[in-house]
This record gives sequence, C-alpha cells and structure tokens, in this order.
Amino acid sequence: MSNMLELKILGTGCKNCTTLEENTKAALKQMGVEATVDKITDYAEIAGYGIMSTPGLVANGKVVSFGKVLKPNDIIKILEKIIE
Repeated sequence: MSNMLELKILGTGCKNCTTLEENTKAALKQMGVEATVDKITDYAEIAGYGIMSTPGLVANGKVVSFGKVLKPNDIIKILEKIIE
C-alpha cells in the first residue's frame, strides 16, 4: 500500500461535514493508512464534482459518497476497495 491516498471532504463546514471529516480520519487511523485529507468548502468547486448534496467524500479524484455522513467502518470498506 505505497500509493498515497488523497481524500477530500466536500461541504460548507456544517456539522455533518465536520463529522464526516472526523470519521474519515478515524477510519484512516484504524487502518493505519497515510492520506492527505483536504476540506473543500467552495461551492463552485463542490459543484464541479457533480454532487448536489453534501457532505461528499472524494478519494483520489473520484466521488465515493455524497449526501450522507458515513461511519468509520463504512469509510474503511470504501477505502479498502480503492487501495487493493
């Protein structure tokens, strides 16, 4: 697992977006995986990913979730598929 994960949390900074960011960091810690986690709060940039409801989670440039707050275990399942 040498490829560095690039994750983005899409959202305006609401409670759900903050929770998704915390859960993402918890999932990474649980997995022992290094990743960059950026917050994208700009409406135009969020819209550029084609999502209409936040929060959104982008992994390596691909939208993997939007419109819901994923639990750490759900995030782990998604990331495991990406880093296989």
